[in-house]
Amino acid sequence: GLSLIIVRPSNSESLVIGSPQIIRAAPHDDVILPCHLDPPFNVEGLTVEWSKPDLKPDPSDRLSRVEYVHLYRDRREVTDMKLPSYVSRTSLFTDDLKHGNISLKISNVTVADTGRYRCFIPKLQSRVKESVVQL
Repeated sequence: GLSLIIVRPSNSESLVIGSPQIIRAAPHDDVILPCHLDPPFNVEGLTVEWSKPDLKPDPSDRLSRVEYVHLYRDRREVTDMKLPSYVSRTSLFTDDLKHGNISLKISNVTVADTGRYRCFIPKLQSRVKESVVQL
């Protein structure tokens, strides 16, 4: 038989949970990539990184570094490391960060947006600081 082991996190630990379903959208749609902390945890003061893990930096460009779909730090969006194609198309639900909602909204979706997205909270005191959502 198949035994399922459910690991209950300790009370002090919140896990990053992304949508297990593939998120489907048509070009020009607005889409939400669901990701949240369970149990809910206030992340307003933490850094939240949304990136595309399959997007590799250009190996021939020594100065190329990881760029983000959306980077939230010091309670605001940081845009200087943002992937150019996502400029002014992404947002977090800032009022819901205190409830652990780190879902990303992408406006005016394009075919190029297809792929895997990683939501990651580097400073979270948890075994599970990241999750991947597929668009």
